[in-house]
Amino acid sequence: MDALPLWLLFVLFAAGAGVIWVAGIFLTKSTDVLDDRLHLGSALGGLIVLAIATNLPEVAITVTAAASGSIGVAAGNILGGIALQTVVIVALDAFGRRGRDVKPITYRAASLGLVLEALVVIAVLAVVVTGSQLPSGLVVLRLTPDVVLIAVIWLAGLFLVRRAGTGLPWTRGGAAPDTTMPQPSGHRTRRIDARRRMGTGKAVAIFAVAALATLVAGVVVEQAGSAAFGRLGMSGVLFGATVLALATALPEISTGLQAVREGDDNLAISDIFGGNAFLPVLFLVATLISGKAALPRADPANIYLTALAVLLTAVYAVGLIFRPARRIAGMGVDSLVVLVLYALGVAGLVAISVS
Repeated sequence: MDALPLWLLFVLFAAGAGVIWVAGIFLTKSTDVLDDRLHLGSALGGLIVLAIATNLPEVAITVTAAASGSIGVAAGNILGGIALQTVVIVALDAFGRRGRDVKPITYRAASLGLVLEALVVIAVLAVVVTGSQLPSGLVVLRLTPDVVLIAVIWLAGLFLVRRAGTGLPWTRGGAAPDTTMPQPSGHRTRRIDARRRMGTGKAVAIFAVAALATLVAGVVVEQAGSAAFGRLGMSGVLFGATVLALATALPEISTGLQAVREGDDNLAISDIFGGNAFLPVLFLVATLISGKAALPRADPANIYLTALAVLLTAVYAVGLIFRPARRIAGMGVDSLVVLVLYALGVAGLVAISVS
């Protein structure tokens, strides 16, 4: 990649991003069919299969970066991606459903299940912060206690979210009185028309092709983008947290917009939180591949991005509880606060990178 001209690198970067966008749509449709045909259950189909599928670019980037020893790029992509993917909810709020009488997305999708998912994200990120303070020599069987704990919390969170989907000791199972009841165990809406048109074999084939395309495109985006923006003087951490994170967030944007326009606001937010909770699990993959403790080697910018992601997630958790009905600049008050905080956060990240 380093030998290619700059213009060709940008072409490859844009082409890879386009493939990721289209593949994300097909991943969502095929996952929904497989969820129904194989009786995976809403939690398994939505919060595991779809979350992992839409984060395949991050998986590919983490694997390639860890294999080459670029722990900084892997950490920046994982942690920076969480902050940016939380900002995706801002885009879903502002552009997903328009109209004078349309309420903000957190008003429409409010449920205790989504608040629980946000808490799981915050808990996982808290371990990321604490793990960064551990000595780098705590490696046993190519694993460290912090990455193992992250995986355990993620699995426990899936269990709790599934339990919450079967019923909570709250009025209407934790849903707000004037919203549509969230779908069981993962806020998934089954697309009956898609199931009737697509057979199981076809769904498996589409999922496999879309997953492979996402993996390949993720590697191309990482390598072409790293080479191109590196020539422009952008640091690995800043690149991973902004440009690369935006490109790999395209599946969440495409599937989220589709879900919101179909009236499934819960699915859109649930997939964002589910993916954000899954991303730190990739530190376990990075540690296994590299044989080095990933989190203790995180630089201050990575920890800064983690704190930013916690803050943005907390804002939306509060929004889901208080359900602000007022829209400002086409979005809810909580989305506006998230957008401002993220802009300030990126400005602070630039200051850290140049210092």
